[in-house]
Amino acid sequence: MATPTITPFLWFDTQAEQAAAFYTSIFKNSKILDTSRYGDAGPGPKGSVMVIRFQIAGMEVTALNGGPRFTFSEAFSFVVSCDNQQEIDEYWSKLTAGGGQESMCGWLKDKFGFSWQIVPKQMAKLMSPKNPQHAGRVMQALLQMKKLDIAKLEQAGEDEVAVSR
Repeated sequence: MATPTITPFLWFDTQAEQAAAFYTSIFKNSKILDTSRYGDAGPGPKGSVMVIRFQIAGMEVTALNGGPRFTFSEAFSFVVSCDNQQEIDEYWSKLTAGGGQESMCGWLKDKFGFSWQIVPKQMAKLMSPKNPQHAGRVMQALLQMKKLDIAKLEQAGEDEVAVSR
């Protein structure tokens, strides 16, 4: 039996094509794969995008212009694991551009209302359960931030190590 392909499917009101263009402009290894348009039978306007399939950072995504019935929530988001502060700053800036909204703890909503988490790759190590006091100190620092600051998170962990000596 073949392994199925599992991909995210995003429901937009009418902005699927604009979102796909926006996302593919931000991330490397991204492109529009194919587009289906509404015909005479509707329900969308003839010629408008019905479904668009695209790739962002190598991950395939499908987006539908399905009307206003459903909206995004933080219950589903994309996590961008960044190598360094420069990447965090860059993705944060690009994804909040044009009407996006900053939230807390590395979360943001882009101009389409979709949620993203922009985090350092070493986040799991910083929050390691091997040292609960260390993780607690890092968590306290994280809770004070909107866009994450790697140096401050690492400093919070170092402070805890120094205190425990």
